[in-house]
Amino acid sequence: MLSVGEVARRAGLTTKALRHYDRLGLFAPQVVSGDGYRWYAESQVATALTIARMRAMEVPLEVIRALLAGTGEDVARRLLSRHRATLQARDDRIRQALHSLDHLLEDERGAIMALSDPPPPSVADERDLARTLFNQTWTLLGKESRSPDEDERMIHMAHASRFHWENVGDDENRAIGEWQCSRVYATLGHGEAALYHARRCLTYAERPGTQAWLVASAYEGLARAQAAAGDLESARDSRDRAIALAEAVGNSEEREIVITDIDTLPIP
Repeated sequence: MLSVGEVARRAGLTTKALRHYDRLGLFAPQVVSGDGYRWYAESQVATALTIARMRAMEVPLEVIRALLAGTGEDVARRLLSRHRATLQARDDRIRQALHSLDHLLEDERGAIMALSDPPPPSVADERDLARTLFNQTWTLLGKESRSPDEDERMIHMAHASRFHWENVGDDENRAIGEWQCSRVYATLGHGEAALYHARRCLTYAERPGTQAWLVASAYEGLARAQAAAGDLESARDSRDRAIALAEAVGNSEEREIVITDIDTLPIP
């Protein structure tokens, strides 16, 4: 029989770790004498070495427990693959942090500037930025011939505008932002993304306090997204709902804007 100290020496573990694994039921000694000493069989050294190797790779104790229990090759591979993904994510974060630190160290003022928070933009400035991005997105939407780079730029500007409205806008601003994101994706033929943002638009538009034309516009956007996704039956239903809501809008200018959008729907 081997003492806890001898097993620890052979496996490259500490006696404290072996006692801890015993208390957890992970790796118990063969015998515990009346005076509390732990004694291990020679054959247990191989298991202790396996545990030491797994811990050196930062494998969690619960995963080690499952592996020692004989989970089978497939389960073992799945558990170790999941742990590897965790380590990879940590490695990516560390590499990114190192990259950022290198840039700060290359800039004489960078290290000092990193210690102070930049002043937040004013509400007015952020509103102006949200409007500018919205209008620039709309300009690209109306362009007859866009390059692939302009398509990408249009997507990013629509999302950037929506982000800033989240910070300084209300539910109407958020609904309009989601409507534009949906319109961009529908125009580019990305039906699933268009549907997601159209439904988000409707969620905001139907909240208390929003104007009637906005709900009609939300259903117009939903119809466009459904058409882009190939669901023409649902698109027709949403279009009909949009028309009914638009006709009930009291303000003629707002009603005309929604009707004009409805007229451009690509629905037979």
